[in-house]
Amino acid sequence: MKLLIIEDSEPLRRGIVVGLNNLGFTLDETGDGSMGLSMALSNQYDLIILDLMLPNVDGMSILRTIRHQGLEAKVLILSAKTLQQDKIDGLMQGADDYLTKPFSFEELHARILAILRRGQITKIDNRHQASGFCLDLETKRFTYLDQDIELTRNEFKIIECLFAAKGRVVNVEMISEAVVGSFDYLSKNTIESHLSSVRKKSREKGGTLPVKNKRGFGYFVDESR
Repeated sequence: MKLLIIEDSEPLRRGIVVGLNNLGFTLDETGDGSMGLSMALSNQYDLIILDLMLPNVDGMSILRTIRHQGLEAKVLILSAKTLQQDKIDGLMQGADDYLTKPFSFEELHARILAILRRGQITKIDNRHQASGFCLDLETKRFTYLDQDIELTRNEFKIIECLFAAKGRVVNVEMISEAVVGSFDYLSKNTIESHLSSVRKKSREKGGTLPVKNKRGFGYFVDESR
C-alpha cells in the first residue's frame, strides 16, 4: 500500500510518517499544496492524507482537481475545521473520510484501515496465502501445503484479520473488533493464547506460522519468508 501525505505542519507530518512507516506502509510526503497536487497526479497512490489549509494550493482545490481528473485514490482529510458544514463540503467534494485535529495516531490508523477495506470490498479475494499457508474464506479452510489445520472460530477470525492485512501491522484493538465486534474485547494475552494454539497446530503439520509481533504496535504476517 502506497500513501501520500500532504500536511504543512512538519511535526505532525513527521509523526504520521514515522508511525505509518513502522506499520509497514510506503509513503511519500510534502508540506506544499502545489507539490502535493503534482505528486498526486503523477503517481499512483492507494490513499492520500490531505490537510485543507496548505500553502500555494489549498486542500479542497487539490481534492476537486484529482476527482475531476478521475483519480481513484482514497482521500482522508485532516483538518482543524470542525464545523459540520466543513465536513459535509469535504465529503461531497469526494473525500472518503474527514478527521478533525487534534486526533490520536491510533484513530488515524483505524480510519486508514477502514478506508482501505472499503476499497477492497468489490474485489474477489477469497484466498490469502503466505509461506505455504492458505486461508480460504469461501470454504473456511486453513491449510499448510494442502494439509487441513483445524481452528476454532476465534482462531480462524484472528488469522483471517492478519492474513487479509497483507503484511501490514494490525493492532490489538483492530483484531479484537474483527473477532468479537465492538461490544466485547479480546485482551492481548487472549489473542496471544489463540496464536500460540495456531502455532502449535501448524508445527504439527510441519509448518511455522508466519505471524510476528511488532512490539508496541501489533501483529503482522511476515511475507518475506
